[in-house]
Amino acid sequence: MNWLYVLGIVILAGIFLGLLVSYIKLPKVTGYLLAGIIIGPFVLKIVPTEAIHGLTVISEAALGFIAYSIGSSLNFKDLKKIGSGIIIIALFEALMAVVVVTLVMITVFKQPLAFSLSLGAIASATAPAATIMVLKQYRAKGPLVNTLIPVVAIDDAIAVIAFGIALSIAKALTNGTGALTVMSIMNPFIEIIGSAVLGIILGFVLAFINRLSNSREQTMSMAIGVILLAIGLANKLHLSGLLTCMVMGGTISNITDGKTKLLTVLDEFTNPIFIAFFTISGLELDMSVLKTVGIIGAGYVIARVIGKVLGAYLGAKIAKSEPIVQKYLGLTLVPQAGVAIGLALIVQNELPAYGTQIRTIILAGTVIYELIGPLCTKIAIFKAGEANKA
Repeated sequence: MNWLYVLGIVILAGIFLGLLVSYIKLPKVTGYLLAGIIIGPFVLKIVPTEAIHGLTVISEAALGFIAYSIGSSLNFKDLKKIGSGIIIIALFEALMAVVVVTLVMITVFKQPLAFSLSLGAIASATAPAATIMVLKQYRAKGPLVNTLIPVVAIDDAIAVIAFGIALSIAKALTNGTGALTVMSIMNPFIEIIGSAVLGIILGFVLAFINRLSNSREQTMSMAIGVILLAIGLANKLHLSGLLTCMVMGGTISNITDGKTKLLTVLDEFTNPIFIAFFTISGLELDMSVLKTVGIIGAGYVIARVIGKVLGAYLGAKIAKSEPIVQKYLGLTLVPQAGVAIGLALIVQNELPAYGTQIRTIILAGTVIYELIGPLCTKIAIFKAGEANKA
């Protein structure tokens, strides 16, 4: 397999479709995803299935850079201005999705509690990558964006905890023991704490070695090296690479004066990686799964959106956020991808009785969410009047 040939095709196809969809006022990230679907193994077959697995390292790296970028926006001084309401909003938007999906599965579709809980917990996860790309494309800035970025950063931590607890309950119900072990409850907390500690340590390491830099190019090289190291170490230690890089970016943002090149230098490097990442994501979207999920899959897709929108509204209302945040935040939380697919794979291994069905529903939901999610985010930031303000 000529990987450079494949990667070149992926990037060029992404650029072309990104430009094409921008003429009809769609976010470029939608074009990148469509490009992957078209050239992938399920349509034109220009890029075969075996090539996708070889490109996963690009996807992992891109997620690390995106997470670092999100984390670098989490400055405690800035967050204090927004207030503690961020935690309330994140809890409500994540957990309301769990509650709504679980209840819909039990009451409307008459599914077992173990199945409903597992699917509901996965519903809490939000994919920040597509959202961040839309914000960058339209240079969005304002109260909605200032609330959205920390919310999506916290969301994945909440999702991991909610999933860990829900899966433990589901396993106890399925095994007929009705008992939960201390470790089964503690595992998600251990993963999050471990990821945070690793991110903080590497953040301090990067800030320290950056003192040796005497040029922007050296700073960029150091930042890239440490981010890749963070992803590799997190994988080796069975931690979350996404959370590790996010915390590392947050650490840099808070221990420096806020003007360091470490917070902006990667903007000059990451654009082609992000194009490759979303186009590769499109390669993996098998449209045929939409035929197999049936009415339960459609119910999941709709129930999760309702949960996210309702939860974000209630959380923002309780936190006394600005009216535009209350009104439009939920729309920006629709995308769902990598984390949800990873959680679905865990369910498939841990609950084989329901795993295949849940994984199929999540894969189908990913296809829909990743295609409509960026458009929803675009609508939200334009309605809120925050596009092209940066």
